[in-house]
Amino acid sequence: MGACQEEERAGVRLTNLDQPLSPDAGATKRDLVDYLDAVADRMLPGLKGRPLTVLRVLRGQKPFMQKNVPKYTPEWVKTTTMWADSSQRQVRYALCDDRATLLWFANQRSVEYHPTLGLADNIYRPTHMVLDLDPPGDDDFAAVVAVANLVRRALADCGLAGALKTSGAKGIHVFVPIDDSAPVDDVAAATRALAARAEALDPEIATTAFIVSDRGGKVFVDSTRAGGATVAAAYSPRLRPGTPVSFPVKWSDLDRINPADFTVHTAIEQLGDCDPWAETMPEPQRLPTDLIEHGRTIPVARVAAMHEGKRRARARRQKA
Repeated sequence: MGACQEEERAGVRLTNLDQPLSPDAGATKRDLVDYLDAVADRMLPGLKGRPLTVLRVLRGQKPFMQKNVPKYTPEWVKTTTMWADSSQRQVRYALCDDRATLLWFANQRSVEYHPTLGLADNIYRPTHMVLDLDPPGDDDFAAVVAVANLVRRALADCGLAGALKTSGAKGIHVFVPIDDSAPVDDVAAATRALAARAEALDPEIATTAFIVSDRGGKVFVDSTRAGGATVAAAYSPRLRPGTPVSFPVKWSDLDRINPADFTVHTAIEQLGDCDPWAETMPEPQRLPTDLIEHGRTIPVARVAAMHEGKRRARARRQKA
């Protein structure tokens, strides 16, 4: 192995640095390590104390989401163990609290970083209310921007404010920091209500329809990121062509950017010495009672979609 392929940072041995991440990533493992090292001080506050899921891409294998840390994980990597209802087993999650842990993950070819919305001591108490705005196609970012502005209006109408970032894919994440006064079910209800209010401002371009075929080419305002959900962290790379990153954006700059502008190659220069995620994030806010009450009248999207799917299946059987 050549010297250029291996080095050490923060006590972490880094190997095979000049190998590409994927055929279309346009980036090597060294590019990933250099980028994450450069943004560590800005990215770690969003990871610290939160059970972490990563997307890894190993040579010759399909990318996979990793929740349970591997057996060879160093002892100095902080972990937390919790029960996972979905898989009916105990899962040992990493807590990425420091630069060394982030570099260790980078060396494991962990490209994406998805922390929980709640901290490890109670992942079901989210620190932020989140809406994920997802366009119907790859070339519809202008429509996403328009819907993001609807969300901003809906927030302002109930006395709230949020920060936003590109998802690193083709959409936008709106984060609304909240205090700990509302139980998780109330946070989920308020999220549904916020999505519904944004949709109501212009239903020609925004939809809360969970079933894809019902969206009619509109931007999906996804209100399901609640409870123990994860969301790609601010500054996280994404495993897509060109290796874009989830990049914080000021509301005033939203109509002047494109998600593809921010990659592991370009983001550092655009950041300079700034930390826009910290700078644009409002202080935690109390959720208005009327927003919560409104949300309680709205069915949970996944549950409603499941019932609707069964209803449509019955209708098809009856026609057959």
